[in-house]
Parts: sequence; C-alpha cells; structure tokens
Amino acid sequence: MDPIYVTGHKNPDTDSIVSAMAYAQLRNALGDGEYVAARLGRISDETQQVLDRFGFEAPMLIHTVRNQVRDLAYDTPPAVNRAVTVDRAWQLLHQYDGLTSLPVIEDDGTLFGMLSTNTIAAHDMRSVLHPEIENIPVFNLVSALEGAILLDSDTPTTAISGRVAMALPANGEEAIPLAPDTVLLCGHQPGVILDALRARVACIVLCQSALPEAAKEIPCHSLVISTPHEPYRAARMIFQSIPVDRVCRTTSLCPAHLNDFVDDVRETARDNKHQAFPVVDDEGKVLGTLGRIHLLKPRRKRVVLVDHNEISQSVPGLEQAEILEIIDHHRLADVQTAGPIYMRNEPVGSTATIVAGMFMERGLMPSMHMAGLLTCAILSDTLMFKSPTCTPRDIQTAGRMAMIAHESIDELGQMIFSASTSDKKSAQDILFQDYKEFMLSGHTMGVGQVVTLDSDRVLRRRDEFLSAMEKRMAEKQYDMLLFMITDMLQEGSHLLFLGSGEVIAQAFNVRPDGAHVFLPGILSRKKQIIPALSVYWG
Repeated sequence: MDPIYVTGHKNPDTDSIVSAMAYAQLRNALGDGEYVAARLGRISDETQQVLDRFGFEAPMLIHTVRNQVRDLAYDTPPAVNRAVTVDRAWQLLHQYDGLTSLPVIEDDGTLFGMLSTNTIAAHDMRSVLHPEIENIPVFNLVSALEGAILLDSDTPTTAISGRVAMALPANGEEAIPLAPDTVLLCGHQPGVILDALRARVACIVLCQSALPEAAKEIPCHSLVISTPHEPYRAARMIFQSIPVDRVCRTTSLCPAHLNDFVDDVRETARDNKHQAFPVVDDEGKVLGTLGRIHLLKPRRKRVVLVDHNEISQSVPGLEQAEILEIIDHHRLADVQTAGPIYMRNEPVGSTATIVAGMFMERGLMPSMHMAGLLTCAILSDTLMFKSPTCTPRDIQTAGRMAMIAHESIDELGQMIFSASTSDKKSAQDILFQDYKEFMLSGHTMGVGQVVTLDSDRVLRRRDEFLSAMEKRMAEKQYDMLLFMITDMLQEGSHLLFLGSGEVIAQAFNVRPDGAHVFLPGILSRKKQIIPALSVYWG
C-alpha cells in the first residue's frame, strides 16, 4: 500500500512536527491506512530537545510530492541476460499481453540494452537476404533447435559460423554447394549427408531424420545435430539462436530512474521514437520497463496537511498530489483540491490541541510519551498560554495531556523556551528556525519569530540578525522582512524589521527606533502581526 504522507509546513515548528507525528499515529492505530509523518525542513533545537526527552525520532524528510517514476505502475517483465537466445526472448515477449520490449542485462543485473519485437522482426528479414551466421555458441544452436548432438570432431566445437543452405530433393541435391563454411539442413538424404561429411562442412542439421550407418566410417570433422523440426522451421530457429546482445538496441536507451520526475521523463519520451524505456534503480540495475501509456495518468502521492493550508508554506509539487485532509488552526488560504475532502479548521492556539481532541473523540488514549509531545506542542504554540491565540480548550487539553505523561507544565515550558536562543547557534539559524512567508495584498514578506525568557541577551546580537535579514531580503526581493523576538516575561515582542518604517509605525501605532521597535502585548505572528499589516495594506 502506498504511504499517505502527513506533513506540516516549511521551516517546521514543534506544533507542526508533533501534530504530523500524532495524527499519523492515531490513524495507523485505528487501522485506517499507511500514514507516515513527514517534515519539510530541518528540526529546530527546541523540537529536537522535545523529541529527545520523550524518545522519538524526527519524521522523515521529504523534498517534493511531484509525480515520480516510482509512482507509476510500470511493467515488470523478466529481464534477459545478454547471452540469452533471440528465440527465448521472443517466447517471453509473447507470454505477456501487450508487451513489446524486454530489458537486456549484464551478469550483475545492470542495463545493457533493450530488445523489441520490431528489432527481432528486422533481424529476421535481414537473415532472408543474408542467410549467414557467425560464431553462434553450440549450446544456443542446440537449444533453439530443441535437438541433440550426434557427431562432433575430435576437438569439440564451441561455435558455428557459415552460410545456411537447405538440401531439398525438389531443388536438386547436386546443386547444393558443400564447403567448410556451409551449415547444411537436410532430411532423409543419406547421399547428401555423406557428401557433406566428406566435404567437412561446418555443421549438418538432420531434420526429422537419422544418421546413416555409413557415416560412422567417415572421419568426422563436422558437427552433426538432429532436430525434430522440419527444415524450414529449423532454418528460422538457427537465425534466432544468436545471443540477444547482437540484436538489441544499446544506444539512446534513456533509462528512467525511480526518483526522476514524470514531467521530465515525459519530455524525454516526446523527443524519442521508442515505445518503451528501461526503469533502473540508483545502482543502474533494471527494475522494469516504462511505456508511453504509463505516463498518461500517473498515480499521485497522497498527503494530509497539518498546521497549514497555504501553498507557499507547503511541500513543493502539491498541485500534483492528492490532498486527502487538512487539519489546521490558521486562516483559510489558497490550497485548492480537485474534490471535497475532510477539513478541520478550528480557532484554537495549536494544531496539537485539535489532534489531541481527535484521540479523545475516537476513544483512544495517546501513549504517555505521545501525550508528552502533545503537551510541549501546545505550550510552544500558545507561548505558555500567554498568546492571544490561546483558548481555554488549549489550556484544558495541555493539562490533560500533561497528566497522562506525568509531566509538569512549568518544567516543560522552561525546557522549551530555553532551547531556541542558545548563544551557540548562528544568527541565521535563530532567525529562520520558525520562519514563514506571506503574500498580503500584493506585498511579499517574511516573518521569523523566536520566543525567549531573556530578550536582552538576544538583542545583543542585533547587528548579526539584521545582516542575515538583509541577505535574505535581497535574495527574495521582499517588500518587508520582520523578526519577532517574543519575551515571555515582558509579555511583548521586540521587532527587528527591514522595509518601510512608516508601515510599521502606522500598522502598530508606534515610533520605531531605526530598525527596531518594542510591541507590548504582541505575542502572535498569526493573530496580531499579519492581521495588522493586512488591515494597513487593505
């Protein structure tokens, strides 16, 4: 079963990571499917400390949900070794309905070439015009003819070369050229057989016939093979006994790797006349074949979005994925779906509050360790219940989860908010550990936030933060870039900003000091900063 990825937003915070993990665990526990928690960016120090405390690994990192070759229901026919006969390959091609190509591999399973029915047909037509064979292994020849070796020279023959000739009475046996490079097919024609042995032809193929007794008296310098097939069919089988590596296509193979994007493979197929392309893994070993029909309707990855519903904050390639659900506590944004989905958007301070409630609604108590994670996520997103986004339900849910986890809310809060502003971290890491981009009335901007118990210590690195902000501002061509240093004790936020000081002054009714201003009572990016700027810009 294909996984269903549960993913939070880019630059994930603790609430985003924990909500994805908890919801995946809930659905898997209920037997609803193969839900896999995923993340879109690095784990912050705060989140890592929370995960370590309760013994969890970080969710898997995904970079895109664009359709990839691994999402296609490509064919998995048997791959044939380059030494296999064309006859055997032809049989395999006709065992699978609609199959027109087979991958040809080296002994180690890596790709050598592609063999198609068209290629075999072209080889067969050439053999009519030029009925010659060269260095065909004897094992191949005997196998294709379904025959047996009756005689051989003193030095065993390993390969056969020569011009194929057919001795039929209607054609006049005396007209048959017998030379050391002749491969002779004949029936019950004792005289022809003896003459051929005396002429030391390369090979005699006895079709539905036995070897004359007189042949045993002639010194043998030829390979004699018996076959149960009539001469014409035996002749065709001789030409199909050559190894496939002499017939298959070895150039312009255009192998598709599992992680290749379908869009790119489709472009390659458009520029290439071949009907099938090999599918290989990272080591070049063949996994199957990909036809044009597979590219028409790829199987889309399935995702559940938590803690966001905005395309700019979501996983790249979302437009190619199938969104199954959205669980969020932010404003409704611009994510669109092809059909109706389950959506749960509630005005609470943390997505973890919603997910914890879903555990209770389904009569499933989270484990002690998961309850600890959910407690930390709620505390982090509600700033220890001081954020204006916090609701009585957040406080109640966090208290219940803390009881299940046997943890103190105050101790967990101290642990969470002491991890994010360590002096060991670079200014850039602190700035972008909880960072989001927004588009407001045609204005693009980025807003980072860090929560601390000692804003003075953080502000001593003001110049470092502004330097990192200027670099990002130039790269992204933002209209404005903000960095909130939210102080839990002061119950407000220091705001470092790049862009129009007049906008900040008017939107928040303050007087900035250069690129800095303190905003008392402002704790929430979602509920205070973004709405104020939205109103200002109309």
